[in-house]
Amino acid sequence: MSSISTGLQDEAKRIVFDDPHGAAGNMQEAEVTRVRTLRGAWRWTLVAATAATILLCINQQFSLRFFIGYTQLNTEYFYLLIALMLPFTFLIFPGTERAPLDRIPWYDLLFFVVTFAAALMLMSNVRKAAEAGWEFGGAPNNVIAAGLVMWAMLMEALRRTGGWSLLLSVFPFTVYPLFAEAGWLGPFRGTQSTLEQATAYHVLSGESLLGIPIQAFADTVIGFLVFGTALMMTGAGKFFINLAFAMCGTFRGGAAKVCIFASGLLGMMSGSIISNVLTAGTMTIPVMKKSGFRASYAGAIEACASTGAVLAPPVMGATAFVIAQFLNVSYADVAIAAIIPAVLYYIGLFMQVDSYAARHGLKGIPRTELPRIMDTIKDGWYYVFVIALLIVMLLYFKRESHAPFYATALLLVLNQLFSKDTRWTLATIGKFLEVNGRTFVELVGILAGCGLLIGAFSMTGVVSSLANDLLHIAGDNPFLLLGMCALTSLILGLGLTTTACYIFLAILVAPALEKLGLNKMAVHMFIFYWGMLSSITPPVAIASFAAAGIAGSPAMKTGWESMWVGSIIYFIPFFFVLNPALVLQGPSPYLEGLGLMALAAFGTLFICGGIQGYQPFVGDLRGAGLMEWPLRVLLVIGGFVVATPGGGIMPLSQMQVTMLGLGILMPTVLVALLLVRRQSPIPDGLRVP
Repeated sequence: MSSISTGLQDEAKRIVFDDPHGAAGNMQEAEVTRVRTLRGAWRWTLVAATAATILLCINQQFSLRFFIGYTQLNTEYFYLLIALMLPFTFLIFPGTERAPLDRIPWYDLLFFVVTFAAALMLMSNVRKAAEAGWEFGGAPNNVIAAGLVMWAMLMEALRRTGGWSLLLSVFPFTVYPLFAEAGWLGPFRGTQSTLEQATAYHVLSGESLLGIPIQAFADTVIGFLVFGTALMMTGAGKFFINLAFAMCGTFRGGAAKVCIFASGLLGMMSGSIISNVLTAGTMTIPVMKKSGFRASYAGAIEACASTGAVLAPPVMGATAFVIAQFLNVSYADVAIAAIIPAVLYYIGLFMQVDSYAARHGLKGIPRTELPRIMDTIKDGWYYVFVIALLIVMLLYFKRESHAPFYATALLLVLNQLFSKDTRWTLATIGKFLEVNGRTFVELVGILAGCGLLIGAFSMTGVVSSLANDLLHIAGDNPFLLLGMCALTSLILGLGLTTTACYIFLAILVAPALEKLGLNKMAVHMFIFYWGMLSSITPPVAIASFAAAGIAGSPAMKTGWESMWVGSIIYFIPFFFVLNPALVLQGPSPYLEGLGLMALAAFGTLFICGGIQGYQPFVGDLRGAGLMEWPLRVLLVIGGFVVATPGGGIMPLSQMQVTMLGLGILMPTVLVALLLVRRQSPIPDGLRVP
C-alpha cells in the first residue's frame, strides 16, 4: 500500500495546486477544445466587460439605481449584457480549425465590432419598440437592418460555441416562420411571417432572443456562476476532495467511493460536467487505478459521478435555471424537486461500486494514509457556513437572485480573514473576472441563439396543434409518449447541448405530456434528465471521453462502461413521472416522497447486484455456476419492479407493484443464497478485475 500512499500524496498536491482556477466554476455547455487565451489589452477589455456585467446584474437584482434619474427596462438590461459578452465569442472561439490561436484575425475583429454596434443599436431602440409595438410590425429600416445583422451574428456565435450540429439543428427553426404555411410541413404548418416581421419579433420581442434563456442567464445564472468560481478559487476543491477521502477512503473499493463523493460535492457547487471530470478526475482516477480498478472502469465511474453535477442542488447546470423560467417558478422549487432523484442516482452509483469491489476483492485505503476528518473540517469550516447561507436563502427566504451574491460576499470575507494560503490579491481578482468572463461568453452565445427557437414556435403558433398531433399518434397512451420523448431526447442530446435539447422538447413534447395530466415539474425534469444522458452515452459521451483521456483508456470502451455503471439514471426519470412525489410534488410530497425513495433505493440494491454479479448478503453470483446469469437477470427485473412507483397512470397500486417485485426477488435471492453457499469460494488468484 505504500505505492498508493505515495501516489495519493503526489496526486493530492496536484489537485490542490491546480484546483480549479481555470475549469472549475465553469458551467460549460459544450466540449470546447480550441479556444484563444486573450492577452494584453484584449484580456483587460474582457475583464472590464465582465466586471460591468456583474455590476449590472447586482444593480438590477438589488435595485441599486446605478443610473441616476433613469429606470432601466429589463429588455435594455438584457441587451446591455449581450453587447458586453456576445462580441467576445468571436475573439475567444476561433472560426475554423486552421484559425490562429496566438493572434486575432481581422475578420474576427470585424465580427466583434459589428455585433457590438448591432446590440447597441437594438438596445437604444428597444424602449421605443415596446411603446410602439414594433415587434409585430412597423419597425424602422435601420432597426430591421441591425436585427438582421444580430440574427446572422447569433448563428455564427452558436456555431462557434456549440458546433455545427447545434447550428444545423437551430438555424432551420429560426427561419421556419418565413415558410410556415408550406403544405409539405404537415403538422408543423403555422402562421407565416415576412422577413421584416420575423426579424422584428426575434430581436425586439420578449419571446425570442430576449426570451427565457437570456432571462434565466441575466436573472440567476450570473450570480451562481460568480459563486461557483469564487468557491473554487478560494480552495473549496481541496476541502471537498480531502473530506471525501477522509469519509470514504477506508470503505471497500474506497478510491471509487471517494471519486463519487468528491465529484458529487464539487458538482453541487459548479454545475458543470466537463470541469468536474477535469478537476476531480485528475486526482481520483489515478488513485482508483492504483487501488485495482481497471482504467476504463475508473474513467467510467468518474464520468458518471461528474454527470451528477447538473442534477445535484444547490447549484445545478444552466438548464435548471431555464426550467425555472419555463415553469414560471423559483429556482429553489427546481432545486428541491431535484433532491430525491439526485440522491437515488448517487445511491445507485455507490451500490454499483460496492458490488463491483466486492466481486473483485478490492480493498479500501488504510486510515493512516488518509486525511483526518477533524483536520479537514478545521481547515475549511467556513465553506460549510457559506453553503448553509446559500441553502437557507434559497429554500427559506426564496431569494434565488440574491442568495449567490450574499454567499459570495461572506465567502470572500471569511477567506481573507481565516485562510493564509488562498487570500486574494489584485491578480486573483483579475483571474476571477477572466474565468467568469469566458464562461459568460460561452453561455450567452448558446443561450441567446437557442432563444430564437422559442421565438420561432411562438411566432407560428404551432405548438398547441403539434401537441394534439403527438397525442393522436401515441393514442393517448402516456407510456408510449414517454418512450417517444425519451428516445427523441437521447437522439437530440447526441448533437445538442443539454440546454438546447431541453428547449426543443419543452416546446414540442412537454405540452402533449402535460395534456395527459402528468405533473409539469416531473415532465420538464424528465426531459432534462434524458437530454443530458448523452454525456455518458456513446457515440458522443463527452464526460466519458474526457475521463478516458485522464485514465489512458479507450474512449469508446469507457463510454460503454459508463452506460453500464450509470444505468440507474436511465430508469429514474420514469420513476418520478409515474409518481411526482419523487420530485416533491403533490398533496403530501415529503412523506410519500421519502417512502418511495426508500423503496427505490431498496430496489436499486438488487438492480446493482444483478448488473455487477455480486449481491449484498448473498455473495458472488459466480458461485451459482450456470444459474449465474438467469439469477442476475431476475435480480435486475425484480429490483426494477420494486423500485417502480405504483398508482397514478400505472394500472397497479403501490402495494400490488411492491408485492409483485418481492414475489420475483424472494425466490431469486433464496435460490442464489443456496447455490452460492453450496459452492466453494473462488480463490483470489482467479478473480480478474
